[in-house]
Amino acid sequence: MSLLRLRGLFCAALLCAAGSGIAQPLLEPAEYPQRPIRLIVADSPGSADEFFARSVGERLEQRYRHRVMVDTRSGAGGLIGNTLVSRASADGYTLGMVGVTRLITALLREQPPYRALADVTGVAHVASITNVLVVAPNLHARTAQDFVRHARANPGDLNYASQGIGSASHLAGEIFSRALGIDAVHVPYRKVINTFAEMGLGRVHYAVLTLPTVLPALRKDRLRPLAVMTTLRSSVLPEVPSIHELGLPDAQFDSWSGVVAPVGTPRRIVEQLHGDIVVALRHAPLRKRFLHQGAESMPEGTPDGFMRLMQEEYLRFEEMIRGRNIRPE
Repeated sequence: MSLLRLRGLFCAALLCAAGSGIAQPLLEPAEYPQRPIRLIVADSPGSADEFFARSVGERLEQRYRHRVMVDTRSGAGGLIGNTLVSRASADGYTLGMVGVTRLITALLREQPPYRALADVTGVAHVASITNVLVVAPNLHARTAQDFVRHARANPGDLNYASQGIGSASHLAGEIFSRALGIDAVHVPYRKVINTFAEMGLGRVHYAVLTLPTVLPALRKDRLRPLAVMTTLRSSVLPEVPSIHELGLPDAQFDSWSGVVAPVGTPRRIVEQLHGDIVVALRHAPLRKRFLHQGAESMPEGTPDGFMRLMQEEYLRFEEMIRGRNIRPE
């Protein structure tokens, strides 16, 4: 076929497309991905977000035949890693595995170097992480009801531990204390091992921490779980009542992790990533792996649904941080 005839056919195709009113791409979009993907975690190795990133990344690697490089960037309460995600190119090759700290850290600063929501778009809600009200085994309160009665009868006598001022465990403790209607003293620790040691000595009365954080101590009977801070009971701790069963729905505090992409990432890439991550989250061994760590995979939902979740959480944390005048260390 002559070059002139080829040109004629090409022009005719364009005219047909224009006449039909349907936009037709001249070329099919390049297959994604064509090179390794970087998944940034604004936390340290061994953290929940890093665990989720590696678990999902391994499944995506098998599907894409390209590496998914988990890049842990801890420091400054998550500022470093979260800023990198916000400033990355919106091409689908840099993503972030984020949790509640992305929102909290931005809210704690007057002029944060990144915008918690405006800089990113939701891709997939990966995991829901149960928080647990725990006390030392030597505390006289044997049940959550005992603890609530004691706390209300002795206002100002209790203190609670967290993993630092402005941490998720700090806000969880504040939300729980407010739901109880008590003023408890906040005692921050930089290392969770110090929290457990002080609780064992009876110097700290309670804490609200994620299940993956406390699970090893629970298995060794170093701490006693009194309630899970969720609507329903946890399948990992089925004998422990939910905070709703105790009549304290305002104390609910769910932690979560999910994948985000820099704002402006093409929608087709966001949708493809979402679908492929959902396939990974439905993989039975991965679901079992999550449950063993005290978390549940979240294969249902949409990118927009995950974005709405973050927006709702942002408003809730903003009200708490502003109302309690919480400032970083």
